[in-house]
Amino acid sequence: MRKVLVLGGTQYFGKKLVQKLIENGDQVTISTRGTKNDPFGNQVERLVIDREKKDTMGIAFANKDWDVVYDQSCFSPIEARDTAEVLKGKTKRYIFTSTQAVYEFGTLHKEENFNANTYEIIYKTRKEYPGYEGYKEAKRSSEAVFHQLGYFDAVSVRFPIVVSADDYSERLKFHVDKILSGQAIGIQNSDLRYSFIHADEAAEFLLKIGASDYKGPINPGSAGDISLRELIDKIVKLGGKEAMIDASITAENPSPYSLPGSWSIDTSLAERLGFAFIPLDQLLEELITYYIQEYKRV
Repeated sequence: MRKVLVLGGTQYFGKKLVQKLIENGDQVTISTRGTKNDPFGNQVERLVIDREKKDTMGIAFANKDWDVVYDQSCFSPIEARDTAEVLKGKTKRYIFTSTQAVYEFGTLHKEENFNANTYEIIYKTRKEYPGYEGYKEAKRSSEAVFHQLGYFDAVSVRFPIVVSADDYSERLKFHVDKILSGQAIGIQNSDLRYSFIHADEAAEFLLKIGASDYKGPINPGSAGDISLRELIDKIVKLGGKEAMIDASITAENPSPYSLPGSWSIDTSLAERLGFAFIPLDQLLEELITYYIQEYKRV
């Protein structure tokens, strides 16, 4: 039985990961601020920490060790450094949930397009990373800490946009609801392209990559990418309603996917390592169909 620590694990695909670890027979500890309830009952141990206060981790992790650590809750290089220092010698394998946002805006990025081993780290708190640019820098710097310190066999999992029927952000649902209700969607550039992964597959990937001996960065997800225009066309076709696209952005209409540029990843390395994901068209069409059915029930 492996001993596994999950930093976070009480939101979205973090919860799915914890459930999969339990079903895998692992001895699971989740470590959070203790402000959210979780559904795991006595199936997990719980440790209360504050990622922004190193001493809380030192106390919580004293005299403990784990076979693998999953980090779902790191949002600054200071947190990465403090956590790495506290966990040094307590685990050999560290799986960091990162993002495709570490890459510059663009399409089908390969792992080598951002090198965490040479990235210059500027230590800031999570509050000093506002907006998309801040998020990008925070994740880049956090990756750099884990890989440059070399305390663990570290993996940076660069997730694309995560979607599922139970997606709390409802970003895909936003587009379906707007089109079916005849409301405008604010999009200034319909040609921007993005990659996606199903939340269940995100959790399954984390489970399996943690059990492997791979280390370094990796891009998981459905192969390829899709433009906002193509996404809207899918919703129109499946929903039978025309879309109203407005280049004038207001407080009510902006598409949650209308970002400053394209972000998509090349998933061929994960595929070569034996990981399989649902085809992108199937993933999106199944979810769009689900949201259409939910809309019609209301």
